[in-house]
Amino acid sequence: MNFLLVLFTFLIMEAATWVIHKYVMHGFLWVLHRDHHDHSHDGPLERNDYFFIIFAIPAIILMYLGAQKGFNYLFYIGVGVTLYGMAYFFVHDIFIHQRLHILRDTQNPYLLAIRRAHKQHHKHTGKEEGECFGFLWVPVKYFRMYFARHNQ
Repeated sequence: MNFLLVLFTFLIMEAATWVIHKYVMHGFLWVLHRDHHDHSHDGPLERNDYFFIIFAIPAIILMYLGAQKGFNYLFYIGVGVTLYGMAYFFVHDIFIHQRLHILRDTQNPYLLAIRRAHKQHHKHTGKEEGECFGFLWVPVKYFRMYFARHNQ
């Protein structure tokens, strides 16, 4: 049952990420997210990186509270949020934005679709004209683009 709660939380985080990205990061916290789009930062870190801390705090609190109560459901929800955050870091920061230079030459259609959708998102430097706010789920047109090419 705990595994299912972690998995369910991980999956729900995709929807939460879409909403947060579109309405918070491209909304009232654009001041933190802007430099991720216009590259106006100096050095390896962006103001956008504060979101890792902002999102980690609730997960840490959930795990702490859940551990205090005998590892109840709160702990496993916190684990699901944390695992999603780790996946986000590896896919978004390491794979897509190449903060570490790995998987640059992948031919995996799913990974290429994620990269293409994210590139479409970054095509817009303002906060209003965005598209592709998700993370692991991307519009079907990007999958078709790479699966069609891969199957020829």
